[in-house]
Amino acid sequence: MTEFCRVEREGRLLVVTLNRPERANALHPPANVELGRVFDEFEADPDLWVAIVTGAGDEAFCAGNDLKYVAAGGALEPFPKGFGGLTSRWDCVKPLIAAVNGVALGGGFEIALACDLVIASERASFALPEPRVGIAALMGGVHRLPRQIGLKRAMGLMLTGRRVDAREGERLGFVNEVVDHEQCLDAARRWAQTILDCAPLSVRATKQAAMQGLEEPGLRRAVERHYEEVGRMFRSADLLEGARAFAERRKPAWKGC
Repeated sequence: MTEFCRVEREGRLLVVTLNRPERANALHPPANVELGRVFDEFEADPDLWVAIVTGAGDEAFCAGNDLKYVAAGGALEPFPKGFGGLTSRWDCVKPLIAAVNGVALGGGFEIALACDLVIASERASFALPEPRVGIAALMGGVHRLPRQIGLKRAMGLMLTGRRVDAREGERLGFVNEVVDHEQCLDAARRWAQTILDCAPLSVRATKQAAMQGLEEPGLRRAVERHYEEVGRMFRSADLLEGARAFAERRKPAWKGC
């Protein structure tokens, strides 16, 4: 049972809906702790291969940190996996998709940046407005955004707190697709299904190699680095299944092992 989010299993897919619409899905420490547990369970479940995170209601994906909770003296709790249980989840090799159905501000934008794909409603907007309230986007935002869209473009957003709409986010490069508002979650499911059509261990090897390779100072070091998920992929039954399915001209039956 969850209090601050809805969790739905759809076969191999997990859909997590931030569920505090009365606060524009802003998150307080208890919600962050709960979401950390939800995504811990997602990572540990061998039957779940992809997750989508979205927001309840028609207005907000996540408005960031619940400042009203803080202002009222709400107790702080540690959340080691980061904001929304995602921004410090460094070793997750399963794909994460953000279905951004409205405003994504501060920590909400940081959640989206921590996902592998961002599908945005035409009503979505994004900003890191922390400097406007005396803080900074230190849950990964100030580091992820420059890596995803380039330093100068990122500085133009981060130093001003400027809000951008979904189309500008797509042009800048942190949004994968913009869709009609009513189609946001369905579009995310479509992307998820396309991923689920691929071999899960190949997907995880790809994600791990790409993300960890970015930590290396040069291309050769990145290529030659050892990646645990690549080893698992080469040892898997799915490797042989992929070759057999290709030779037999049929759809592969992936097992994830």
